[in-house]
Amino acid sequence: MKNSIVWLASFPKSGNTWTRIFLANYFANRDAPLSINEADRFGFGDSVLSMYQRVAGPGLDVNNKPQVVSVRNHVLQAIVANNADLNFVKTHNAFTNAYGVDLFPRQVSRCGIYIVRNPQDVVLSYARHFGISHEDVVMRMSRSDHLTLPYENQVTQFLGSWSDHVSGWASTGVFPVLTVRYEDMLDRPVDSFRAILQHIGAPVDEARLEKAVRFSSFDEVSKQEREQGFKEASHYADRFFAKGEAGQWREGLAPELSRKIRKQHRKVMKKHGYLE
Repeated sequence: MKNSIVWLASFPKSGNTWTRIFLANYFANRDAPLSINEADRFGFGDSVLSMYQRVAGPGLDVNNKPQVVSVRNHVLQAIVANNADLNFVKTHNAFTNAYGVDLFPRQVSRCGIYIVRNPQDVVLSYARHFGISHEDVVMRMSRSDHLTLPYENQVTQFLGSWSDHVSGWASTGVFPVLTVRYEDMLDRPVDSFRAILQHIGAPVDEARLEKAVRFSSFDEVSKQEREQGFKEASHYADRFFAKGEAGQWREGLAPELSRKIRKQHRKVMKKHGYLE
């Protein structure tokens, strides 16, 4: 069994989709941008319901979390059974175990890319995507038992608090993990994505790299979403790719919620450069 999985990990709404679209364009290496609706061909999620149903059969109860988790290792083994050198798998799960099951077993894992974003901006994007209040998001991001219930085509995801999520992925020694800040990806996309390619051991072609950055730019993906829609969009929001900027919290987040976020997550925010 190959340890071929490259985990593309992040707390929700932190830049994971952008990373997958870049990788899809880099490896497709086409003369025109790849459709955003084809990106999952190059990096699917670890919580896609259909994969669990395919493995477990019709008896799977998506509301039975221990049963779903017990199927997870079989799902991961099915992924690596294709014998590919690299399998990109998106995850929003925290680096933890659930019901006694290690969610990220070493034997199938090659390495990880972890995207971290200022939690104050995460609040705005998370609330818009899931149709909930900023206050509710701030509360959820502080809870160690934070999880998403099954919805649409997804099984439960175990998130925990924002601080625990970031610390768990950024400090694991189980396999190599590169932590990349979303804000650095915005400011220096070529440098950031070059580091990602180097981390996974992919050959870096500079012209191809710069082309993939252009083909996955915010202007390009938002244009595609307007013209053809995006299958990962939420029915709570009119757009998936809303602004693609950092620092939106300064105008969009109530001061008392900003203070609460800074108090709750001060240590981890400071470590990753979000507090002076």
